[in-house]
Amino acid sequence: MGQIVTAKFSIGDIVRHRVFPFRGVIFDVDPQFDNTEEWYQAIPAELRPRKDQPFYHLLAENAESEYVAYVSEQNLTIDRSGVPLRHPQIAEFFNTTSDGHYEPRQRICN
Repeated sequence: MGQIVTAKFSIGDIVRHRVFPFRGVIFDVDPQFDNTEEWYQAIPAELRPRKDQPFYHLLAENAESEYVAYVSEQNLTIDRSGVPLRHPQIAEFFNTTSDGHYEPRQRICN
């Protein structure tokens, strides 16, 4: 049986990348790496994270653009800037609270 992993961050947390200048809000969590080997190998070896840790799906943004990012837990830290995110998809996933936090929207599935 595999080791039980507890994610450090939660859906709705605003995080910042430790190496690259972008931040975002978490909208999904994988308990361990769940992307393609091609994607993984495209990361420079000296920056390549371990696969045996949580990976987070982010609605991410940098100074120039907004996009979706897939980031390992070791490369994230909580963003304490208090600056609102501008990503255009935030309203699809979250309600923004009066104190600037993001609460996941209820999703109806068939």
